[in-house]
Amino acid sequence: MTGTDTEVGKTVVTAGIAAIAGEHGHRVAVIKPAQTGVRDGEPGDVDVVRRLAGDINTRELRRYPDPLAPDTAARRSGIEHVTPAEVAEAAADLNTSHDLVLVEGAGGLLVRLDAKGGSLADVAWSLAAPVVIVARAGLGTLNATALTAEVATRRGLNVAGVVVGAWPAEPGLAETCNLTDLPVAAGAPLLGVLDEGIGTLSPGAFVVAAERGLSPWFGGRFDPEQFAAGLPSCDRGMSL
Repeated sequence: MTGTDTEVGKTVVTAGIAAIAGEHGHRVAVIKPAQTGVRDGEPGDVDVVRRLAGDINTRELRRYPDPLAPDTAARRSGIEHVTPAEVAEAAADLNTSHDLVLVEGAGGLLVRLDAKGGSLADVAWSLAAPVVIVARAGLGTLNATALTAEVATRRGLNVAGVVVGAWPAEPGLAETCNLTDLPVAAGAPLLGVLDEGIGTLSPGAFVVAAERGLSPWFGGRFDPEQFAAGLPSCDRGMSL
């Protein structure tokens, strides 16, 4: 699970996929390789996932107090870096006892985990795991999504699709048009659109919202054509 940027909804999308899989009886684990900007005793992303998705196994490998890239945060804190090899080993270990293992990155695909420049891209390559891109809905998202997908493809990764992490209650022209253009930018299908703010719902209401907003690829019911049909057309009107 990677994002085109920070604060795009990765954790809520990860929780949504985990919640649906758990609802279907699957054994699910979620790994957060590096949690930054959170001190000991404070809730992190895995805590959000557990609150929303229920009784699933989570593992946070490293925690750094500064809200920075993991490599930088590790240097400042004096806490050991987390490496792609360590993340891949943890994922492989959990895979032996779970049906689905989700790895949620920090920021984007190439954010540095360690001093050697290791990133989530290296983790995905090591595991031969598909990559889900979580993107913004509005202006700027197409370029960021295209860059993420292009580097993933160049590194031999399989981009499974793109999910909009936070769909506004009142979408504008950019958001509406981006629904058509995001799959083109990603070179992969639109696999979901999650409503903004669903992370505040109770677990029961959250899984219902997740099933509505995520593709059957994840066990949900999202249909991109049906969703787009309920929005104003992006096509320019003809002048008479």
